Amino acid sequence: MKIKIAKDFSRIPGARLPEEGDFSGQEFRQQILLPKLREAIEKKIKLEIDLDGTAGLGTSFLEESFGGLIRIDKMDYNLVKGTLLFISNDDPEYIDEIYHYLKDAYEKETN
Repeated sequence: MKIKIAKDFSRIPGARLPEEGDFSGQEFRQQILLPKLREAIEKKIKLEIDLDGTAGLGTSFLEESFGGLIRIDKMDYNLVKGTLLFISNDDPEYIDEIYHYLKDAYEKETN
């Protein structure tokens, strides 16, 4: 199972929230990421997230999209981490950034 942000959502992802502009991290998480993630977990398969091909991915977009899975949607951190597989040849640092947001949200939720 795969999500390519540039193709399945937008080549120009926006900010954190819809009120801040089009193609927000919240919209991506709610409309695309969360339903696919739940399906992947149910089927016990990996969900590949291809980050390449966009005009850039802002920190607020990434934190809302991925950190929001833990913070807002109350998804299990280990299940999310074990299910998501990232591809980022354009900017491999995005992957570390996303794992940081997941871990940070998890730590805030458990303290």
